Amino acid sequence: MNKPIMAKATAVWLVDNTTLSFKQIGDFCGLHELEVQGIADGDVAVGVKGFDPIANNQLTAEEIEKAEKDPGHKLKLKYNAAAVGEEKRRGPRYTPLSKRQDRPNSILWLVKFHPELTDAQISKLIGTTKPTIQSIRERTHWNIQHMEPIDPVALGLCKQTELDAAVQKAAAQKAKEGAPMSDEERRKLISTEQSLGGDEPSLPASMAGLETFSLTGSNDDDEEEKRDDRDVRDADSFFNLPDNGDDDEDDEDDRR
Repeated sequence: MNKPIMAKATAVWLVDNTTLSFKQIGDFCGLHELEVQGIADGDVAVGVKGFDPIANNQLTAEEIEKAEKDPGHKLKLKYNAAAVGEEKRRGPRYTPLSKRQDRPNSILWLVKFHPELTDAQISKLIGTTKPTIQSIRERTHWNIQHMEPIDPVALGLCKQTELDAAVQKAAAQKAKEGAPMSDEERRKLISTEQSLGGDEPSLPASMAGLETFSLTGSNDDDEEEKRDDRDVRDADSFFNLPDNGDDDEDDEDDRR
């Protein structure tokens, strides 16, 4: 057992009642430092009641005091026989009531951008049922017309590391089966860190050579164009017709 029971509630209590650093609390509770900062800012774990680790035999007051004096000290979890086996419990992921209405949107996002994930993997990620996932896959869900795909990580339904692990597992299973993958599927199967750290994509072979294509003409073509040397400031010059003999003949006919 390397984490306290009710880790997020314990982190809430430590943020509110101690001067420990975010890193110390995160290391003790198994949370990211930025997630602990979000708890302090009121953006994460809204409405979660703090869980006193001292009263629940997970920490001692002396251990907390020692860590407050030394920012480099890591909190040590006190042995608690009642907490043994807590991490090994299996069951559906618990989703707070305030976020349950967002689960269909997250399922739609996973189905759209990671279709390689199985129903079991999606159910484990965000704590939903397989019939709900199937109805969204088949677009027979009662509210499908009003649903929008939203990243479950942004909604706090799962962690980015958990999503990446599920995608990598799906990628390994896909490779094991030997099924051919398109470029689009291969792009979806890589993790976020790999996609952000990769090189810029190159143009397809069918479009090679178009990167230097320009719609503007060359300077040589401009020089070959004929120039109009007439003075454009004199507008009457455009309407002056050349004199010829026909005009004189017309004048003589009018006189007769």
